Amino acid sequence: MALVTTKGMFAKAINSDYAIGAFNVNNMEIIQGIVDAAVAENAPLILQVSAGARKYAKPVYLLKLVEAAIEDTGLDIALHLDHGEDFEICKKCVDDGFTSVMIDGSRFPLKENIELTKRVVDYAHSKGVVVEAELGRLAGVEDNVSVDERSATFTDPEEAAEFVEKTGVDSLAIAIGTSHGAFKFKGEPYLDFERLEKIQELIPNTPLVLHGASSVLPEFVERCNKYGGNIPGAQGVPEEMLRKATKYSICKINIDTDLRLAMTAEIRRHLLENPSDFDPRKYLGPARDAIKAMVQHKIKNVLNASGQR
Repeated sequence: MALVTTKGMFAKAINSDYAIGAFNVNNMEIIQGIVDAAVAENAPLILQVSAGARKYAKPVYLLKLVEAAIEDTGLDIALHLDHGEDFEICKKCVDDGFTSVMIDGSRFPLKENIELTKRVVDYAHSKGVVVEAELGRLAGVEDNVSVDERSATFTDPEEAAEFVEKTGVDSLAIAIGTSHGAFKFKGEPYLDFERLEKIQELIPNTPLVLHGASSVLPEFVERCNKYGGNIPGAQGVPEEMLRKATKYSICKINIDTDLRLAMTAEIRRHLLENPSDFDPRKYLGPARDAIKAMVQHKIKNVLNASGQR
């Protein structure tokens, strides 16, 4: 078993009613919890590294931890760069051993986005690495990605078709109403499924990706707040909407905030109930279990990916 690309995963998922979970990783416990859940559910798995994770843990540490997880479990894992901001960081991750990279040129006009993406595609494909790009802009904040509501734009289906044709990109992240962070909606949650259907019609063979797709489950927000947190008003994408999205060409669904909430809620609970504990293993162990439980729930009840490995 080894690090693999997403190509085979997406080829299987694109004509099905399930999606592959792409989970952000920052340290050993998060990786272990996610991987153990994927093994338990016999599910395909993408682990992804953001700019914040690269800065916090350093890519070499994360790469070695993922390699250790593969050796320990025998699971095939795709290692993905999340929101690569320029050609240089994408090239570095390709050279370092990542099997998938995302170039995020969504902040640029269409022509510049196409040019930047094509440059990354040409280099990555020459090394056997696949590429995800983004068209349209998600609102919200995630690490160094910050887009206000006025700057957020939904993906234009016609532009999506032109973009894929001119870049040769392997998968496309689209904007249909999801957003980064824990505060995704101020009013009623909304995803533009009519737009998604049109995009699928125009590029039926292109795997689509949903970013900002954590559900921010109320029970975990409440648990964080109960044990000393202060995150009122958090609201995510309802899980029934995500289940519906998997029936289109959505092959990859990104999840980060839900992992943070599960882990933080458990750490807060443990430290409040056990104030004399100062051994990190005492609270990081249960936090790892909380990550595993959350990921199993997502794989089984939201992504419908159990048994699809």
